[in-house]
Amino acid sequence: MPLSEHEQRLLDEMERNLYGNDADVTSTAFVGMPRPNYRAITLGVLLALVGLGGLIAGVMTQMIFIGIAGFAVMFVGVLVAAKPGVPTAAQAAAPRRSASRGNSFMQRMEQRWDERDEGRL
Repeated sequence: MPLSEHEQRLLDEMERNLYGNDADVTSTAFVGMPRPNYRAITLGVLLALVGLGGLIAGVMTQMIFIGIAGFAVMFVGVLVAAKPGVPTAAQAAAPRRSASRGNSFMQRMEQRWDERDEGRL
């Protein structure tokens, strides 16, 4: 059964909106992701390995303080390796959109829903 003219127009409009939104999403997909800090990751892994060695040495020699110190060094190494990366230039330069508007996410969604109900969208 063929679509009516009105249904065909609605379908075309929905396709245009979908392609427009997809282009926005794909162009900004990685903007907010920080670059990994390889120096911190390397230092953290090295500290974790040294700490693991200290932990094993403490267990082998049955000296609790060496084991605890090894665990502490290992824990610090994991924290250093998991430190967030450096923000990208685009992220640092771009102002926060949600803070400038003053509307919460839910308020924006409710507004869009109302506009859709009224036929403005």
